[in-house]
Amino acid sequence: MSVIAMKFGGTSVGDAEKIRAAARRAVNAHKKGHQVVVVVSAMGKSTDQLVALAEQITPNPPKREMDQLLATGEQVTISLMAMALEEMGVEAISFTAGQIGIVTDDVHTKARIKRIDVRRIRDALENGRVVIAAGFQGVTESGAITTLGRGGSNVTLVALAAALNAEVCENYTDVDGIYTADPRLVPTARKLDRISYDEMLELSSLGASVLHNRAVEFAKKYNVPIHVRSSLNNRKGTMIVAETEDMERIVVSGAALKDRLARITLREVPDRPGVAAKVFHTMATNRIVVDDIIQTTDESGRATVSFTVEPGDLPEARAVVDKLRDDMGCKALYEDHLAKVSVVGVGMRVHTGVAERMFEALAAAGINIENITTSEIKLSCLIDRDQGAKAMQLVHDAFDLGEGGRKTRVPKSAKAGRKKKSSPKAGRAKAAKKSPKRKSKSKKK
Repeated sequence: MSVIAMKFGGTSVGDAEKIRAAARRAVNAHKKGHQVVVVVSAMGKSTDQLVALAEQITPNPPKREMDQLLATGEQVTISLMAMALEEMGVEAISFTAGQIGIVTDDVHTKARIKRIDVRRIRDALENGRVVIAAGFQGVTESGAITTLGRGGSNVTLVALAAALNAEVCENYTDVDGIYTADPRLVPTARKLDRISYDEMLELSSLGASVLHNRAVEFAKKYNVPIHVRSSLNNRKGTMIVAETEDMERIVVSGAALKDRLARITLREVPDRPGVAAKVFHTMATNRIVVDDIIQTTDESGRATVSFTVEPGDLPEARAVVDKLRDDMGCKALYEDHLAKVSVVGVGMRVHTGVAERMFEALAAAGINIENITTSEIKLSCLIDRDQGAKAMQLVHDAFDLGEGGRKTRVPKSAKAGRKKKSSPKAGRAKAAKKSPKRKSKSKKK
């Protein structure tokens, strides 16, 4: 009997009627003979309300206590979902992450899953019950509650699907699938039928909010196809799958905007071996995630090192950098006015002219580029935050990604002489072993 894993986000379980509608989907799958696991988020805006409540108490709440607080949202939803299923005549049981055994590291507010003990879930499934699991949360080895970061319910979904070897992994949300851009910012954005794990991973890391990037990492590692679809209708959504050769014919698949980004710049840093290692070892020790690292040197033997962090990490990063500044005798500059606009596509590996087209579109609108980062399948520009939404629309139009445009394809000349890629092997275990690791190398210009 096959396992189906479903996840319903906050907007899809925002009230009692929506919870009943989600429950009906689980009931339909159960009646078809499937074993069903349902992962749910907190209802509607309840997580935002809890955050706001904490901020009324203190501007800097302890991260451990924030996890204790925020994990309560999912506990409400799992109980109500189980009640809805029971009311429809289907036996159900709800579990928190601690009851299941989703064990994480001890990094509060952005923990990572270490392992999952699925024995309790399997026992419930074998007894004919639908299992309702709390998304977004976990427990440490010592039993402390953790959360996986915003969008963490997606991580729970894919992790459980992989652990249970689920046949289908369905992510229900309030949009019809993955779009070429955020349709709230770009009304002409077009829904994609398919997208590769690597493309989705880049888009998620660059600001696309439909899926957490760690959920995509799990999916790629264990070759779990994800179907992103709407909870409001029965239309087919977007499949996130292993890369196929025909995907490379599309130069750019989508655009993304990270609308809030902070940058830290260290000036007059001693230009000698080991200094950069000291800076980023200190940041890593304090569990501050950094991105967009750039270093330049001058004739005086001093260097300038800059990197970006999430705005929420800036206060903590500032305290760390201030100490480094005093130890190294350099200067520090903090900026919190930036955004990052990006384009992504596996076809960029074999096609030129992407950078030219993107830079020209931004230049024509008078948008200044503060720095550029690239990888094999993405191109990102750091710009002023006030110009973020406009830049997103411009680059989306530049690559004809909208409903009225045509997807930019690789010309035949660019494909000449390329080796053919074999199609993905069938079978999850086999595919997982042969799945190529994601390349993390990037060029900084």
